[in-house]
Amino acid sequence: MADVPEMDLTDEAVLRDPFTAYARAGAESPVARLVAPGYAFWAVLRHQEARAMLADPRLETNESSYQRPGVPAGCLPYMRTMSEMNGGEHTRLRKLVAPAFTPRKAAEFGPRIERIVESLLDELPGHAAADGTVDLLAHFARPLPMEVICEMVGIPAADRPRWREYGVGVQAGHGDAFAQAIPRILEDAKAAVARGKAEPGADLISELARIQEEDGDRLSDTELITMVWQLVLSGQTPTNLIANAVVALLGHPGQLAALRADPGLMPRAVEELIRWCGPQLLTIPRFTTEEIEIGGVPVPKGVPVTAAIPAANRDPRVFEEPDRFDIGREPSGHLGFAHGPHFCAGASPARVQTGIALGALLRRFPDLALAGEPQRTPDPGTWRLLSLPVTL
Repeated sequence: MADVPEMDLTDEAVLRDPFTAYARAGAESPVARLVAPGYAFWAVLRHQEARAMLADPRLETNESSYQRPGVPAGCLPYMRTMSEMNGGEHTRLRKLVAPAFTPRKAAEFGPRIERIVESLLDELPGHAAADGTVDLLAHFARPLPMEVICEMVGIPAADRPRWREYGVGVQAGHGDAFAQAIPRILEDAKAAVARGKAEPGADLISELARIQEEDGDRLSDTELITMVWQLVLSGQTPTNLIANAVVALLGHPGQLAALRADPGLMPRAVEELIRWCGPQLLTIPRFTTEEIEIGGVPVPKGVPVTAAIPAANRDPRVFEEPDRFDIGREPSGHLGFAHGPHFCAGASPARVQTGIALGALLRRFPDLALAGEPQRTPDPGTWRLLSLPVTL
């Protein structure tokens, strides 16, 4: 224990620059102890060890992996997603939903995402303030994923403005807006499931309701509703990734020019953006079911363990010049979507959505520029912005 570095998640240096803080700790040890008021985690800092930990069946997610402050008790059954399931229970659900989230399905959905992106970009100049600045987070990066989810799930157009409000509440992660959004989301999800089963269409709920295994197994209504909640939850990733990506590209004019000159670089650019400035700083905690060793360090039974993604994704043992942002970099297995059984099921749609959003934004606004220094939310779990003022 004496040789394991300890990091205070409330330390301003960690909040301001987690990439440097985790890199320093990773140079000392493959694991660190993360502490905050009322919390203590073990964090895996190196790529090889983190990848192994995320695939190790001796670590399991459970209800303690998630915080649900102020959530009404009646909503809790619909919030137990497959992310906190393990073994056969998790495998069953994953098998049932996987056909709807393949790279091919995501690509086929692309034209519908393009229409949403273009519509939001059409509206963007109208949100400009008197000084000509527009908050790209509030008026593009944040509403886009929720609009895409509405399109996927089959939410009627008239109901979509309130789903944008839900997105704002969920992104907060706590507080009154968060607690109030959840029952409303679930009520609308129940209506969407009933509609998808009664009048099947070209939406995700209708497709998931049709999927049936050879043994007759299929998703229950509760599981379908829970899937909608999981989509809403995971939809926050593209919001923050797109915002971080804009800051990264505008801060690296050479890379931005290369991408503008060759839009075919976009898939590689998206992978590099996820590696270099992905929003998820820590994976969902897993709990050890027995004492284990990680990188030669003994970790007790029953403790929460997370992977520090910024450290793993900038591990010099895996990535050459890891702190260099290079959209031409050969993809090398970043952990931005985790790894193992709980690898993000929505990774393909997130990649497609991010690529379409950035491509259209850069094409439509060739003079796009930052309007001042972007301010970040002091969040030890997510690398995200408070706002993103730009000029068009």
